[in-house]
Amino acid sequence: MAERVQQPPAKRLCCRPGYNPACRQGQRAGGVLCGGPGSAPGGSGKTHNPESLLDIAARRVAEKWPFQRVEERFERIPEPVQRRIVYWSFPRSEKEICMYSSFNAGGEESGPSGENHEETQLPFLRGVTLLEGGWVDNVLQVGFHLSGTVTDPATSSQPEIICSVSVSFDRCKITAVTCSCGNKDIFYCAHVVALALYRVRKPDQVKLHLPISETLFQMSRDQLQKFVQYLISVHHTEVLPTAQKLADEILSTNSEINQVHGAPDPTAGASVDDENCWHLDEEQVQEQVKLFLSQGGYHASGKQLNLLFSKVREMLCMRDSNGARMLTLITEQFMADPRLALWRQQGTTMTDKYRQLWDELGALWMCIVLNPHCKTEQKCWWLKQLRRWNSVDVCPWEDGNHGHDLPNLTHSLPQGAHVSLLSELRPHRTVFTRAIEACDLHWQDRHLQHIIASGLYANYCYHDNQDGSLFDTRGWPMWHEHVPTACARVDALRSHGYPREALRLAIAVVNTLRRQQQRQLEHFRRHKKELLHKGITSITNMEGWVGHPLDPIGTLFSTLTETGRGAEEGYLEISGLRAELQRFPVQRLLGEGESYVALAVETALIGLGQQRVMPDGLYAQEKVCRNEEQLLAKLQEVELDDMLVKIFRKQAVFLLESGPYSGHGEIVHRESVPMHTFTRYLFTSLLPHDAELAYKIALRAMRLPVLESTASSGDLSRPHHMVSVVPNRYPRWFTLTHIESQQCELASTMLTAAKGDSRKLETVLESIQKNIHSSSHIFKLGQDAFKIATLMDSLPDITLLKVSLELGLQVMRITLSTLNWRRREMVRWLVTCATEVGVYALDSIMQSWFTLFTPTEATSIVATTVMSNTTIVRLHLDCHQQENLASSARTLALQCAMKDPQNCALSALTLCEKDHIAFETAYQIVLDAAATGMSYTQLFTIARYMEHRGYPMRAYKLATLAMAHLNLSYNQDTHPAINDVLWACALSHSLGKNELAAVIPLVVKSVKCATVLSDILRRCTLTTPGLVSALHSRRNSGKLMSLDKAPLRQLLDATIGAYINTTHSRLTHISPRHYSEFIEFLGKTRETFLMAQDGHIQFTQFIDNLKQIYKGKKKLMMLVRERFG
Repeated sequence: MAERVQQPPAKRLCCRPGYNPACRQGQRAGGVLCGGPGSAPGGSGKTHNPESLLDIAARRVAEKWPFQRVEERFERIPEPVQRRIVYWSFPRSEKEICMYSSFNAGGEESGPSGENHEETQLPFLRGVTLLEGGWVDNVLQVGFHLSGTVTDPATSSQPEIICSVSVSFDRCKITAVTCSCGNKDIFYCAHVVALALYRVRKPDQVKLHLPISETLFQMSRDQLQKFVQYLISVHHTEVLPTAQKLADEILSTNSEINQVHGAPDPTAGASVDDENCWHLDEEQVQEQVKLFLSQGGYHASGKQLNLLFSKVREMLCMRDSNGARMLTLITEQFMADPRLALWRQQGTTMTDKYRQLWDELGALWMCIVLNPHCKTEQKCWWLKQLRRWNSVDVCPWEDGNHGHDLPNLTHSLPQGAHVSLLSELRPHRTVFTRAIEACDLHWQDRHLQHIIASGLYANYCYHDNQDGSLFDTRGWPMWHEHVPTACARVDALRSHGYPREALRLAIAVVNTLRRQQQRQLEHFRRHKKELLHKGITSITNMEGWVGHPLDPIGTLFSTLTETGRGAEEGYLEISGLRAELQRFPVQRLLGEGESYVALAVETALIGLGQQRVMPDGLYAQEKVCRNEEQLLAKLQEVELDDMLVKIFRKQAVFLLESGPYSGHGEIVHRESVPMHTFTRYLFTSLLPHDAELAYKIALRAMRLPVLESTASSGDLSRPHHMVSVVPNRYPRWFTLTHIESQQCELASTMLTAAKGDSRKLETVLESIQKNIHSSSHIFKLGQDAFKIATLMDSLPDITLLKVSLELGLQVMRITLSTLNWRRREMVRWLVTCATEVGVYALDSIMQSWFTLFTPTEATSIVATTVMSNTTIVRLHLDCHQQENLASSARTLALQCAMKDPQNCALSALTLCEKDHIAFETAYQIVLDAAATGMSYTQLFTIARYMEHRGYPMRAYKLATLAMAHLNLSYNQDTHPAINDVLWACALSHSLGKNELAAVIPLVVKSVKCATVLSDILRRCTLTTPGLVSALHSRRNSGKLMSLDKAPLRQLLDATIGAYINTTHSRLTHISPRHYSEFIEFLGKTRETFLMAQDGHIQFTQFIDNLKQIYKGKKKLMMLVRERFG
C-alpha cells in the first residue's frame, strides 16, 4: 500500500485479519453512490420510509467508535455495513463547519486577518456561494477521505484558480484539511467549506468507495502490479523516487518496514488512540494572536482578540474540546507578550483595553476548569498549566496593580493571624488564581445535583432541611456558596452548553440572595438602636459583587433574561442556533406570578445596592464604575410593568432599612462605594409611581462620606474575617472625579423633577449644600436649575430661581479664597441669576459683597452690570428704584476702593460720576492711597481719566504724584511709561508756566534717559504742545519759553548731563559693530548741546575730552574726528 501523502499522516496500519483468498473474486472493487443501491432506504434523505436498523446502528457507531475498534471487534465486516459506517462518519450538520470558517456561527463577523472584509468575503459565505454557483467538481469519497476540486471564478483582479481540496474525517468531525490555495488562517478556507458543504447537502451525488486498503485486498497479484505500475506511470515525476525507495526496503529482509504487520492507509479512519476533535491549525492560532498582540495600540486588534475569545466560548457551548485547546494556545501567546516585562520594569500599568482582555482570559479559564463533565486527568493537566503561568513573574495581577505601586491599607492594623495572612497574600492574586482555586471545586454535592437535574425539585421531595438552609419558606431550593463562585458555576454551565441547568442553579442562587437579604433586614432591625447609638458601621463585604472579576450579578442577569426567555418560549438559544428542546413549564422553576425578567431585575437591584468597599487601584475602581454602568444599561432596556414596579418598591425599602448590608443604610462606612449612579436610575424609575420613596432614597444616596472631614471611622470588628481600613485617612480614590460628577447628576435629576414643589426643592437644596463639595459641580447645578426655571415655553419658576441663586452664592463663598479659572464666569452668571430673581436679590448681593466677591469683581463686574441699561430695562425699574440700586452700587464701589484702591479706584470713580459727593469721596480715596498703595501706572491711568472727564487740575495733581513713583534709567528709552511722562509734561505746559515749573524738577529727578529728556525739552519749546487738547491750548500764553531761564534751563542742563553720562556709559563696553550707531548718538547729543547759548563751545570741549580719555579706541576716535572735527 502506498504511504499517505496528506496531512496529518495515517496513524494506524491496516491489514486483513482472517483474510480468505476465496472471497476475493466474489466482492466488488468498484464504487457506488453514497445514496445508491448499496445503501439503506433512509440513506438518501429523499424518502419518507423509516430508517433501517442498519442505518440506525451504523450512524451510532460512526458517531462514537473509531473504525479500528470496529475492525478489531468483528473478524469480518460485510461491505454494506462498512459503506454505511463510512457514509455516516462525515459531519451531517453545517453549524460546526460554519463555526470553523467564521468568527460567528451566523457568519456575521469579519475574519481574523485584521481587516474589515465585506460580509460576502467571509470564508463560510464564500464557500456557500461557490457551492451554489456550481464551482465544486470531481468530488470523491474514499473511506474516511473526501477530495475534489473547487474553482475560484475569474475576477477583474485575478484569473480563474482551480484548487485541489482534500478533507479527512472521523466520527462526524473533520480531522484534517488541505487545499492548494495556500490559505494561512485560523479557520477553513472557502474551498474547504464548499467541498464539505457539498458532501453535507448532496450526499447522493458523491461517489463513495471503501478505504483503499479494502480495495487493494480484493486485487490479485497481477492486478496489484498493474495498479502500482499505472500509478507510477501517471505520477512518475512525483512518486518514482519514493516508489523505488519503498521497493528497496520491502525487498530487504531486515528493513524496518518488514518488521511491522500491515501498512498505512490514509483513508481507513482513525485508530483507537487518536484524539477525536475537529481540525484546528494550532500554528496559525499562535501566529494570529501574536500578530494581534504586536498591534496592541490599535482598536481592530483588540476587537479581533475579543472575537477569538467569543470563538472559544462558542466552542465550549458546542462542547468542542478545541475550546480549551485554543484557549491554551492564546494564553501561551499572551504570556509571551514582551510588553509584560517592559511594563513591570517601568512600573507602569497596561492599557485598559488590554487589561480587559486578560480579565476575559481568566474568566474563560474559570469556565473551563468548572466544566461539570471534564475528566480528572484533564483538570489535572489544566491545573498544571495554570500554576505554571501563575508562577511567571510578569503574570498580570487580578486587581491590575503591581503591588508596590499602591500601599495596602490593611498592613498597619492589629488583626488576627488569619486576616494578616489574607492581607499579605491578597496582592499576589493573578488573573489565574481564581481558576486555580476553582480546580478544587466539584459537582458531586447531592443538593447541587438535585438543583441542576430537575425543575421539579422542591422541599416536598427532599427532607434533609432541618436548619432551613436548603430551601426557602416557599419550598424552593437555595444554594449557599460564595456568591461569585456560585455564579461562576452558572456561567460554566451556560458556557458548556447546559442552559437549562444553568437557569435552575441561577434561580437557586437568587432565591438564596433574597432569603439572605430578608434575614439581614431582620437582624439589623433587632440591633438597630444599638448600632445607630454607636454611630459606626462596618462593611460586611470587602469583595463587592459589582465590579468583581467574575461579574456574578451580570452572569445571573444574563442567564435569567436570555436563557430564561428561551425557556419561556419553549426553546433555548445555543450559539445563535435554535435548538428545539422539550418545553418545560415556567411554574416549575418560578413561583406564582413571577417571571425570569422580574427575577433578573431584582437580582441586579440587590447587587447594585450592596454596601461594599471601594477596591484599591485605578483599574479595579474603574471596573466598578464600568460594571455598574453595564448593569444599568441592561436594566434600562427592560420595560417596567406593575410587577417590576412592585419589586422596585420592595427593594427600595430593603435598601433604606438594611443598615450595614446596604449602600443606602442610615450609616455607611467612609470607604463604601457610593450609590449615586444606581440611585439616579432608581429615582427615575420610582418617581412616576412613588415620588416620596424616590426622593427618600435619592436624598439618602447623596452623601459622599469619603470627603467628609468627620466621617465615621467604622467598626474594626468585622464579620467573616473582613479587613478594616485605616480610619480618617484620605484613601486613594482614582475615580473620585467621576463619582462626584455622578453625585452632581443625581442632584440635577432631583432638581429637575422637583420643579414647582417648593418643599422638595428646599430639601434637595439642603442636601446639595451639605453633601456636594466641588465648586464646579455646585456651579453646574446652579446653572441647571436656572435653565429649568427659565424655560422659554413657561413662566419663570421663582422657587427654582431662588435655589439657583442659593447655589450660586455657595459657589461664590467656596471659591472666594481659592483659585478657580472659571471664577469670572461664575460671578457674571450669579449677577444674571440675581437679576432674574429680582431687584432685592441684586441689592442683597451688593450689601454682602465682601463675603462673595473680591473688590475687583464687585466693582468691575457686579456693580457695573447692576448699573447697566440692560439690567434696568430687564427689571422694569422706575426712577426711585433705579436711584436706590445705583446708591447701593456706589456704596459698594467706595467700600471696594477703600479696601483695594489699586484695582478698584478707577471703577469707583466711573461708577460715582453722577453723584458729586460720591465722586469726591472716591477722588479723595485715590489721593490718600497715592503716597503708599498705588503705582505710577495706576495713577497715570486715573490722571488720564480725570483729564478726559474735564478735570485737568486733578489730572495734573495725580500726574505729579505718579512722577514721584517713577524712575527711568539712562538706557530705558523704550519704557512703557515714557508716553505717560510726555503726556504729563504736555499737560503741565498747557496749564501754565507755574505748573510746568513744578513738574520739571520731578521729571529731572525721575528720568535719566537722555533721549526722553531731549524729547520733553523740544516739546516744551513749542508754542502749542503736540499732545494737549484744544481746551488746554487756549490757556497757553502764545510765547515761546526761553531756554536760558527757569524752568527750561534746569531741564536743558539735566538733558546735557544725561547725554554726557550716557556717552561714557556706552563707551565703557562698546564693540566695533556699534561704532556707527554711537556716531549717530553723538549727532543727537550735539543737537541738544547747541540748544544752549554756549553749546558749541561745550560740545567741542566734550569731544576733546572724549578723544583724550578714549584715545586707545583709535578707530572709533578716527570716526569721531571725521564727523565732529
